[in-house]
Amino acid sequence: MKSGRSLVIFFVFIGAIVLVLSRLPKSKSELSYGLFDRSVDIGNVNHAGYAYYSPDSQYYHIAGSGQNMWFNKDDFHFIYKKMRGDFVLTAQFAFIGDGVDPHRKVGWMVRQSLDTDSPYADAVVHGDGLTSLQYRRDVAANTEEVRANIFAPDVIQFEKHENTYTMRAARFGEPLSTTASINLPLGDSVYVGLAMCSHNADVLEKAQVKNLRIDIPAPKDFSPYQDYSASRLEILDVATGNRQVVYNSEAPIEAPNWTRDGKALIYNSNGLLYRFDLDSRQSTQINTDFATRNNNDHVISWDGQRLGISHHVQGEDGGGSTIYTLPIEGGVPSRVTDKTPSYLHGWSPDDQNLVYTAERNGQYDIYKISVKGGDEIQLTNQPTLDDGSEYSPGGRWIYFNSARTGTMQIWRMLADGSNQQQLTFDAWNDWFPHISPDGSTVLFLSYPPEIDAADHPHYKHVMLRTMPFDGGEPAVVAYLYGGQGTMNVPSWSPDGSKVAFVSYTF
Repeated sequence: MKSGRSLVIFFVFIGAIVLVLSRLPKSKSELSYGLFDRSVDIGNVNHAGYAYYSPDSQYYHIAGSGQNMWFNKDDFHFIYKKMRGDFVLTAQFAFIGDGVDPHRKVGWMVRQSLDTDSPYADAVVHGDGLTSLQYRRDVAANTEEVRANIFAPDVIQFEKHENTYTMRAARFGEPLSTTASINLPLGDSVYVGLAMCSHNADVLEKAQVKNLRIDIPAPKDFSPYQDYSASRLEILDVATGNRQVVYNSEAPIEAPNWTRDGKALIYNSNGLLYRFDLDSRQSTQINTDFATRNNNDHVISWDGQRLGISHHVQGEDGGGSTIYTLPIEGGVPSRVTDKTPSYLHGWSPDDQNLVYTAERNGQYDIYKISVKGGDEIQLTNQPTLDDGSEYSPGGRWIYFNSARTGTMQIWRMLADGSNQQQLTFDAWNDWFPHISPDGSTVLFLSYPPEIDAADHPHYKHVMLRTMPFDGGEPAVVAYLYGGQGTMNVPSWSPDGSKVAFVSYTF
């Protein structure tokens, strides 16, 4: 019996080894570098490093040796691509294992060349938690350093704007803070990527990198609502913070809804609506007949059978965004609002009413109307902007965002408009609250304080944050380049574990 049990354990052990080995790249030709082009050792290393990208998890793995990245030369492993112009680099870093030397380091690297003594700038976290922006101004010059005031962050962002390099960092869940900024002319064409150094020539250290994004910011001559960027349709696991890009589009896409059966996302692009099948990863246009100027305010009914849209009417008095409904599979829209402009945001859980933002008498407030049309009911009355209204799953509350206290904050009110309560109170400008299917959590979009409270522009550094349904300290669940169109409409998965959103890059 004992020998039989040992034999079983032996074969289980061998099977586990085979499974692990089967998941590793079998040769250099099979390696995927993801957004990068090559993986090389820089300088003199005793142990060859490596790096690769796992398409299934969308994680990057990097291993590197090397004495140091310091003084007048660098020894490390580098996975990189050449880039021109401005860029924003963001990722979440984690060392693998306890490590040998407390000064092992991993992070973003930008170099003038691949020579060991090249001028460079990096944004790195060390094994002991030290975090810094390090740089070499000239060939073979000694490295300089600006230490961050944050200890052991896992999220690092590195931005190049002309000759200025700025490092931001955070512990996941907290807002990014600017830790250092330097002026360093490395040239317009630079080597950009991930760097790993063991700080011990006899050791190979490893790290895992996830939620990696390389964003090209909007150019100086960018014209809002006329010029658009490429778009990434992403899915976020709310519990873990892991993100996956499920669709890349050269055309602008915005505001994904998750269908009630969990099988698809609905988004808008160039005035049309599309259904994105999550299994096939294919998009199909939804027939909206005459409604070909749809914006990013579209909502699915709670029974999953109908779609509410905001179509821009032309050629009549009071033209502008107008609310319609139509079958979820497409068809001829039925008009709901007589007055314009009206921007749809929520459908009541009994599917009998719609809530929306409307401009009436020069003031934007929140209104309610029957899906059959008729008289609209005004729910808020403020000289400042109220927007983003959405019912809680039970229908008791309507959540919304309001600038009435100076910054844009998240509020809620009872379904009849009474008992209006402020839920967020910080310096960020918070937009578009979306309530999880179980009613426990509110997800919303946050702009930095320098953005005007009444504005929600495209192409900015923004965050997705969550908080309990009745308020509390918000937690960051995603750091991204986005804004208008990222998450204007309800976007939770039916089981409440994930959300869909859009990020941008030029």
